[in-house]
Amino acid sequence: MIKEQRTHYCGGIYLNSMAVFGITGWSGSGKTSLIEHLIPLLSARGFVVGVLKHAHHNFSVDQEGKDSHRFRLAGSHQTAISSARRWALMSELGEDEAEMDVFALLEKFQPQCNLVLVEGYKNAPLPKIEVWRKITGKTPIALQNPHVVAVATDGDAPELPPHCALLPLNAPAKIADFIAANAK
Repeated sequence: MIKEQRTHYCGGIYLNSMAVFGITGWSGSGKTSLIEHLIPLLSARGFVVGVLKHAHHNFSVDQEGKDSHRFRLAGSHQTAISSARRWALMSELGEDEAEMDVFALLEKFQPQCNLVLVEGYKNAPLPKIEVWRKITGKTPIALQNPHVVAVATDGDAPELPPHCALLPLNAPAKIADFIAANAK
C-alpha cells in the first residue's frame, strides 16, 4: 500500500520515487494559473510532471453525445479511451462508495511521473505551497495548516509561521526552483 511507502524529505514527501507538492489556496487565488506556469518550468528541470485536481462537485470529462459519455450513461463502471497520443480511464463510484483518498489517487500516477502537483485536498498530509492574495479577504491557510511549507503571494503576507517560506507569486520560476530544490 502506498501509505506505507511514504518517506519524508525536506519540505516534501516521496511516494515511492515520486515527489508530491500540494498547491492550495482559497477559491480565486490563482492556483490553477500557477500550476499552468509551473508545469513547463518543472519539465524543463527534468521532472515528468503530473497534476491531481480535486473537484468539489459532480464533473464530467467526456462530452455529451460522444461515445464515452453514452457508455457512462448506459451504466459502464469503467470506460477507457485510447488513441495514439493519449489515453484516459474514467471510473464511476457507486452510491455507497466513498471518494478515493489522495494517496490512492496518487498511486495511479506511478511509474509515469516523478513529480505530482496536487490542487486542492487542503487537509491532506502533503507539503503545500499556498497561493495567497490579500484581495480574497481570507486569512492564509498557512496559519492553521502545518502542511503549508511556503506561501506564494503577490504582495505582503501577514506574519507566517517560522517553517513557511515566502515566495513571489509573480515569479513562477522562483517557485519552480523551490519545488525542485525540495524534491531532490
